[in-house]
Amino acid sequence: MSGTRLNKYIASSGLCSRRKADELIESGVVMVNGKIITELGYSVAPKDKVFVNKQLIHPVKHEYYRFYKPAGYITTSDDEKGRKTIYDLLPEKLHNLKPVGRLDRESTGLLILTNDGDLINELTHPSAKVPKLYRVTINGKINNNDIDTMYKGIEIEDGKKAYAEVSVLEIDNSHTTMEILLYQGMNRQIRKMFEHLGFDVVSLKRIQHATLNLDGLKRGEFKPIKPQQIKELKNFLNRIANKK
Repeated sequence: MSGTRLNKYIASSGLCSRRKADELIESGVVMVNGKIITELGYSVAPKDKVFVNKQLIHPVKHEYYRFYKPAGYITTSDDEKGRKTIYDLLPEKLHNLKPVGRLDRESTGLLILTNDGDLINELTHPSAKVPKLYRVTINGKINNNDIDTMYKGIEIEDGKKAYAEVSVLEIDNSHTTMEILLYQGMNRQIRKMFEHLGFDVVSLKRIQHATLNLDGLKRGEFKPIKPQQIKELKNFLNRIANKK
């Protein structure tokens, strides 16, 4: 049967990545024309009706935006505690888009928003090791031993080490400002690393994720990512994948 592979069709709906779609297919929650499909290589034709968990899905056009997250907002679509979310700042037309990774409530900076499940997976999967660059200011003066410790790794979760590459930009009597490069995506990673070293984070801003940065954006502002930028991003991700 010719057509579109079922996992690609599901991913094209914005529901999830192809990898996650394979898991859904194997779990028996995917139906095509009323029949449960568990075959990973199954293909669907344009007129086929595909259901996931009894919900009809349709392919959608992929959208990509950059968003400059301000402080005071959490990176989610809903919050049980009633806190402000990034979607309070975004128009209704963007509420179907998901953030690529997270920034905690007091952190600021770049968020990529998209309904492209495959791209989200490529940017966030732990094995991908996609670089993310942050501008961070702490209370106190960092020294070379601290920098070396962060490079070699700090256990911030049981059995899990966090690593960071630090470039000092400025040190004054009471603060240090740095650029910090991460290849991981652990929860509150930078804050926990500095807490382990005895420092408080004053400000934390993500300034770049892979090939995308904050250029031309003001706080709270969003802009569509240009097709050429998406092409450059995907080429960059392919080069990373081919190095493994």
